[in-house]
Amino acid sequence: MKVKTRGFGKDKKIIKKKKDALGPVRKRFCRFCADKLGSIDYKDIKRLEVFITEKGKINASRYSGNCAKHQRRIRELILKARFLSLLPYTR
Repeated sequence: MKVKTRGFGKDKKIIKKKKDALGPVRKRFCRFCADKLGSIDYKDIKRLEVFITEKGKINASRYSGNCAKHQRRIRELILKARFLSLLPYTR
């Protein structure tokens, strides 16, 4: 635990950083590597919608848990599905 002090002389205040209240963070895993899915299709809209936020942004891999290879593939497929009007650009 780090301790910082502020001020000068007698009026020093000690500020302590709080520990993380959420506890240990669970390691996310790539769904596609774990299930050993051969291919992902742009027509599979229900699977692709999981990786899009309410505002229409594509979730980052740190939130979705995908590996870099599959995150790039998902991005390509979402853009393709949007272009073909299978997925909306915004909601």
